[in-house]
Amino acid sequence: MSLVLVLVAGTVSADWPQWRGPNRDGHADDGQYLQQWPDGGPTMVWQNDQLGIGYSSPAIVGDRIYTMGSRNGQCHLHCLSAADGSVVWSTPFCRAGTGDDYLDGWGGGPRGTPTVDGDQIFVVSDIGVVAAFDLTGQLQWKVDMVEQFGGEIPKWGYSESPLVDGDKVLVTPGLRMFIVGLDRKTGDVTWTTKGIEEPAQYVSIVKGELDGKPYYVTAVKAGLIGIDANTGRQIFMEPATGNQTAVIPTAVIDGSLIYHTSDYNAGNQLIELSSDGDRLTAEVLYAESAKSMQNHHGGVVLVDGVIYGCSRTNRGEWMAQDHRSGEVLWTQLARPNQSGSIAFADGRLYCYGDKDGIVRLVVPNREGFQQVGELKLPKTFEGNRGSNNRGAIWSHPVVADGMLFIRDQNLMFAFDIAR
Repeated sequence: MSLVLVLVAGTVSADWPQWRGPNRDGHADDGQYLQQWPDGGPTMVWQNDQLGIGYSSPAIVGDRIYTMGSRNGQCHLHCLSAADGSVVWSTPFCRAGTGDDYLDGWGGGPRGTPTVDGDQIFVVSDIGVVAAFDLTGQLQWKVDMVEQFGGEIPKWGYSESPLVDGDKVLVTPGLRMFIVGLDRKTGDVTWTTKGIEEPAQYVSIVKGELDGKPYYVTAVKAGLIGIDANTGRQIFMEPATGNQTAVIPTAVIDGSLIYHTSDYNAGNQLIELSSDGDRLTAEVLYAESAKSMQNHHGGVVLVDGVIYGCSRTNRGEWMAQDHRSGEVLWTQLARPNQSGSIAFADGRLYCYGDKDGIVRLVVPNREGFQQVGELKLPKTFEGNRGSNNRGAIWSHPVVADGMLFIRDQNLMFAFDIAR
């Protein structure tokens, strides 16, 4: 074990409690952050290399960090101190996935981000075990989506981050019980989709509402799916961002508009929902593919009418795209990175490359890639990134209360970015 503390930070109060932040859109809560970084990047506060393998990004609530990792044949939920990175507790809750469960040539370990809601923490492991914990790390319940719901582990492992909606925890076993809603106190099934039988992909569900009609959005190989949150029935299935390899990014909801993108020549699309009596209907406003956003894993953010993210076009490039028209505004080569993840806070983009271990601070604008800071991780994971050592840096950056949290497999770093 190696734990390096450089300076003591304050407690975290501006939370990032789940996948892609408070609203699942890649935006941090309001906070004041450095608008430009000094040479060499912001000050590192601490680093920790006890996490085990996995791509689980952190969730931050109060002065605690929650993430997952596989060690010694077990999948753990970790709780760390946000002040110094020390382990507060670590609870194993199921066996670790192996190459017998899914293809681990790109790396094993849990992929999803814990969801913290009230006095509970919810997780999904790479082999499909859903579990609930209290804030002390005590296991409350767990269910196996394969054994109990007839799900099927995706080709590269379950990667979903659970969505809490009131008393329900929503997860995607896939197939005959495509999405289930579990009672947050017991784990019992209280809601399911109806008439949808698709294998699970790597997408996390988001919730929207239009004219008082709630709905969920996710995606599979066949395309982007909208689901009535009351009845569990399909509202739409739009194929433009489906593909037959892997559908990963989370959709972005903005009022009546739903944007989605995926890789493998799929591209991107914008859908507009309308309220028609007691139901919702969908219209595709655009569907773009060639030389447009093809986001692999890192997601996109919407800022002032522009979509930003990393596209696999041209072997990897950062891209800005007009949200309403789909027009590509600019591109910036990302090499050696072929992909990258992104977050937004206080007027700045945090662009994290999947190969070089560099985070770039970028000013969002319609004219071009304007970098105002760069930090390179003091070290990157040196172990085997999967059975063929082909994996990359696929955890996403997290910003909370003056701090930037970055993970690469067993390593996590915290940087002071407050102003």
